[in-house]
Amino acid sequence: MTTVKNIYDYINSIAPFETQEEWDNSGHLIGNFRKEVKKCVMALDATKEVCLFAKEIGADLVLTHHPIIFGTIDSVKSGTAVYTLASSDIACISAHTNFDLAHGGINDNLAGILGLKNARHIDNSFLVAGELEYEMSIYDFAEFVSDKLDCRGLRYTKTDETIKTVALGGGACEDEWEIAMQNADCFLTGDMKYHKMLDAAEEGFAVISAGHFETENKAFLMLREKLEKLFTDVDFIAAPRENPIQTVD
Repeated sequence: MTTVKNIYDYINSIAPFETQEEWDNSGHLIGNFRKEVKKCVMALDATKEVCLFAKEIGADLVLTHHPIIFGTIDSVKSGTAVYTLASSDIACISAHTNFDLAHGGINDNLAGILGLKNARHIDNSFLVAGELEYEMSIYDFAEFVSDKLDCRGLRYTKTDETIKTVALGGGACEDEWEIAMQNADCFLTGDMKYHKMLDAAEEGFAVISAGHFETENKAFLMLREKLEKLFTDVDFIAAPRENPIQTVD
């Protein structure tokens, strides 16, 4: 029999919860630690839609990257994600910055999706750096990223330099672009504001802002294969969810 604690302990073994950032709220957030788990829904975010899906299929656990509880909660009202899980006796575990930092975590998985060679963690950062199989122009690399991550729109800075080495950080790693610049030809992240990209462009550095969902969703769900091999009595189900942020083609 697999319990919520068993799954928590495994995640803790590969991405220790104690390594999360001070502002983060990863861990066991809702439900009974000793509850048996037969169905586990996995998703990047514990949205209302995801939680209702978990309730409809009779799930015992929701496992997410982004914490369902982030900051203070003044109330828990019907119709909210937290209420839906708690009132349905569905537990929730979230593995956020601890899984970002982990070897075999979000950024290593993202490097794998992009086929980077000789991937390595950059000290004192969230970033992973690696090498492309062959050099590309920034335009060709942006097209490559868009295809691999199913991007509906991404932004990049122009450069005449070719791209061979890439430093990447899924989600919101924009503040680490200068570290990336010291370690690679191009920085790939999810969210990067205009002025940060302008600063990078002024330095002649290649940056791609590919979207928060796009740079983390596939990379997080790759955890599913590891869980399935270890907990064979649990049905791990990826929530049927697309990027809620839409763009005009």
